[in-house]
Amino acid sequence: MSALEPVTPPEERAGIPPQIALRVAVLGAVALVMFGIVFFRLWYLQVLSGEQYVQKANANVTRELPIPAPRGQIVDREGKVLVTDRVTNAVQIVPSELPAAGRPRIELYRRLGRLLHMRWRRIQELVIAGRNQVSYAPVTIETDAGTGALTVLAERQNDFPGVTQRPVAIRQYPYGEMAAQALGYVGQINKRELKMSGFRGVTQGTVVGQEGLEYYYDRYLRGREGEQKVEVNALGEPVPVNLPVTQPRAGYSLKVTLDLGLQREAERGLRDEILSGGSADAGGFVAMDPRNGQILAIGSYPTFNPNKFAKPLTEKELDALEGIGTGEPAPLTDRAANGDYPTGSTFKPITAIAALESGVIDPFEGLGGGQCITVGAEQFCNANKADYGAVGLVEALKVSSDTYFFTVGELANSHGDVIQNMAHRLGIGRPTGIDLPSETTGTVPSQRWLAEQNKLESECERAHHGHRCYIVAEPGEPWTVGYNMDLAVGQGSLQTDPLQMAVAYSTLANAYMNNGYGTVVRPHLGMAIDDSNGDLAQALTFSPARHIRFDPTNLSYVMEGIHDATSEAGGTSADVWSGWDQAAHPVYGKTGTAEKTNQVEQAWYMCYVADPTRPIVIAVTVEQGGWGDKAAAPIARLMASQWFNQPLKLATGSNPDH
Repeated sequence: MSALEPVTPPEERAGIPPQIALRVAVLGAVALVMFGIVFFRLWYLQVLSGEQYVQKANANVTRELPIPAPRGQIVDREGKVLVTDRVTNAVQIVPSELPAAGRPRIELYRRLGRLLHMRWRRIQELVIAGRNQVSYAPVTIETDAGTGALTVLAERQNDFPGVTQRPVAIRQYPYGEMAAQALGYVGQINKRELKMSGFRGVTQGTVVGQEGLEYYYDRYLRGREGEQKVEVNALGEPVPVNLPVTQPRAGYSLKVTLDLGLQREAERGLRDEILSGGSADAGGFVAMDPRNGQILAIGSYPTFNPNKFAKPLTEKELDALEGIGTGEPAPLTDRAANGDYPTGSTFKPITAIAALESGVIDPFEGLGGGQCITVGAEQFCNANKADYGAVGLVEALKVSSDTYFFTVGELANSHGDVIQNMAHRLGIGRPTGIDLPSETTGTVPSQRWLAEQNKLESECERAHHGHRCYIVAEPGEPWTVGYNMDLAVGQGSLQTDPLQMAVAYSTLANAYMNNGYGTVVRPHLGMAIDDSNGDLAQALTFSPARHIRFDPTNLSYVMEGIHDATSEAGGTSADVWSGWDQAAHPVYGKTGTAEKTNQVEQAWYMCYVADPTRPIVIAVTVEQGGWGDKAAAPIARLMASQWFNQPLKLATGSNPDH
C-alpha cells in the first residue's frame, strides 16, 4: 500500500487592488442610476403622459380648414343695400384626386382652361401654389365661373377628375361704380396686413377690406371664420371621414350716412359734365350736414367698378386703375378726400372772416378799385381785367373782386399769419378725421412753411450732388407779400380738397345758425353697426374736432356777401340759381376758378343751403373745367334740387371769376 501524499494548501489568490474595486463600484452605481432613469421615463410616458401623447398623435392626422364668414352688408341711411354678398359656386381642384402627373394631368388642365377661359399653365401655377401653401386643402381656380361652365362640370364629372364645385359668398356692389372710392373693395389679406394689429388672428387667404369703408370697418364687417376638420394620412393627403364642423358667424352690417338718391344724382351730374366734350377730365364732390358732419354724398370721377376685385386683377388692369402709364387720371384716387388743389375764389370767405376777426379791414371801406393793383414790379388783376371799382366787403364777395381781396392779403401780411391761422382753425391744411383709410393733409403756405420748404430743397440738392429738386420755385427765396396776396384769393401754394372745404363752410354755416358759436365738425360716413338680425349693436358717434367763436356781426357780413352772389343781379352764381325759392331755402354760395400751370383752370363751387331740418353744404370741383359757374356750380344746383325734392335743373352761369 502506498503512502499518502501530503496535502498541500491551495495557492493564495491575488487580492483586487483598491483602485479597481472603486471603479467597479462607481460603474455599478452609474448603471443602476441609468436603468432607474430609463424605467422612470417609461413609467412617466406610459402612465402620466399617455393621454396627452394620444391626443397629440390624433392631432398629427387632423387638420383645420377655415370656412369663410359672409361679410356684413353696407346700407344707406334709409336701409337700402349698397354692398352685400352673393353666393356662387367656386371651381376647385382636389390635388390628391388629380390624374397622374404628366400628359394626363396637363390634358385635364387644358380641358378645364378651355371651359373657364383660362390658360392651362395658369391653372397649373394655382395648383402648385395651393399645394405648397396648404397641401391638404382644395385649391380654388375660379370664384365665379358662370352657370354654363358649372353645368358642364356637373354633367361631365368623369372628364374632370379632381375638379369640384363649392358654394362661396363673394362681395357684390349692386350699383357698380357708385361711391366706389368711399365704399372701397375687398381682397385676400396680404403679408403686410397679416402683421398689422387690426388683423390679429386673421388667417392667410381670408378676404378682408382693402380700401374705403370696407377697410375702415373691416373688424365689424368681416365676421368670424368657421372651421372644417379634415383627416390626413402620412403623406398629408385628406382621408374621407366625417369630422366636426364649426359654422362661421356672419359679419355685422354697417349703416352709413349716404343718401342713395343724392349720391346717384351727384355722380350723374359730375360724369355728364366731364364727358360733355370739353377739357374737363376729373373731379370730386362732397355733400355734408353742417350740423353734425354726416356725409350725405361723396364721389370722384373717373371711377371704377369694385365688382372687378372679386377676381384677381392682372398687373395691366391694376396699373390702369392706378393711372400708371396711361397718362389719364387714376380711377382709384379719391379726389374728394385725397385731392390737392388750389381753390380759387371759394377761399375768399375764409380770407374775409379772418380779416374781420383780426381787425385788418373795415367791412364798409372801399378797396380794390381799378383793373389791377401793382406791388413792386408785379401786377395782380381781376379776371378779364374787369373793374368793379372800390367796393366794400359784401359787394366784393358778391362780384368776387380779386383786386379787393389782393388788397386784403396785402394788409393782412403786416399782421402776421392772420389768414393762415383762420384757415387752420376752420380745417384747411389739416386732416379732418373722416372714417376713411386716407385723406390729404393739404398746405396753407406761410413764412414758416416756406422756410421749411427751402430747407428741404437744400437737403435734397446736397443729396443729389447739387442738382435742383424743385421743391420750391426759387431756392432760398424769402417770404414776400405776394405769397399772402395769392393765398387771399385761393391761389399760389394753397392745396386742399372738397372735404376740407366742406368742413370749413360747415363751420361758417353752423356758427351762423348759432349766433357766432361754431363747431368744426368731424366728417363721417358711419352711422351704426347692426347685428345679423338687423338690431342695433353699436351706435357710432363722432365728437366735434373743436369749437370756434365768431363775432356775429362780422359773420353776417360774410354770409350776406355770398348770399347776394347767388340771389342778386351781378352775383357770380345768380344765373345758376335763377328760379330757386330763396325764401324757403336761401343759398349762400361762392364760385372759384383756380389757375394751374399748363392746364385749363379748375372749376370750384361751394354753397350752404339753409333749412330748419335739412341744411346742406355742397362742395364741387372739376379739374380743367374752366369757370366755376359753368362747370361746378350747375352740379351743386342739381344736387340741391335732388335734396329738397325740387325739379332737377342743370343751369350754367356767365360770370367769369377767379
